[in-house]
Amino acid sequence: MVVKVYGSAMAACPQRVMVCLIELGVNFELIHVDLDSLEQKKPEFLTLQPFGQVPVIEDGDFRLFESRAIIRYYAAKYEDKGTKLTGKTLEEKAVVDQWLEVESNNFNDLVYNMVLQLVVFPKMGQNSDLTLVHKCADKLEKVFDIYEQRLSKSKYLAGDFFSLADLSHLPSLRFLMNEGGFAHLVTERKCLNDWYLDISSRPAWNKVLELMIMKKSEMPAPLFKEVKL
Repeated sequence: MVVKVYGSAMAACPQRVMVCLIELGVNFELIHVDLDSLEQKKPEFLTLQPFGQVPVIEDGDFRLFESRAIIRYYAAKYEDKGTKLTGKTLEEKAVVDQWLEVESNNFNDLVYNMVLQLVVFPKMGQNSDLTLVHKCADKLEKVFDIYEQRLSKSKYLAGDFFSLADLSHLPSLRFLMNEGGFAHLVTERKCLNDWYLDISSRPAWNKVLELMIMKKSEMPAPLFKEVKL
């Protein structure tokens, strides 16, 4: 069974799902949703995801949305296949979940607001609030100080094993390190930078980056047209 992933190769949340599936060795098809033309808000797509957001997965008759719920599902479903992303003991699993919550609530929201101001609003012809961008960056400084302390004690966020907690950071870290122009937030912290270099060099993430480049050079496919990977 090939998993269908509805979304855009350029969007962070579908990237989170794709890198997880690649780590686990799960075959999938990316079904392009053109976010720039708001295809995700059209009635046809709302039958898949009532909030008009990507990604959505279809696995046979099973459908699921929300990227972190999706990666938790697949990491559990294929616990004995590919990379073990959830930890072995109950305690390790709990720490993975803890840092996934940190990523969602303390890290991602800040980067998301920066992406809105620096990428999304300019595309829509709206002005960017650079004051808000720098406020988010200032808050990230404090968050990354906590990460630095944590990573001085363990190789990865949940311990000495790569997990969903690390994987989930990759799309937003890519933005900060590249078009966001805030690489210094990472590079000026040794343990944080070492961690970033480690997780961003994984073959699964490099495959996602290759897919981004390939899709960026192509004309967007119509909604619901399947592109087999």
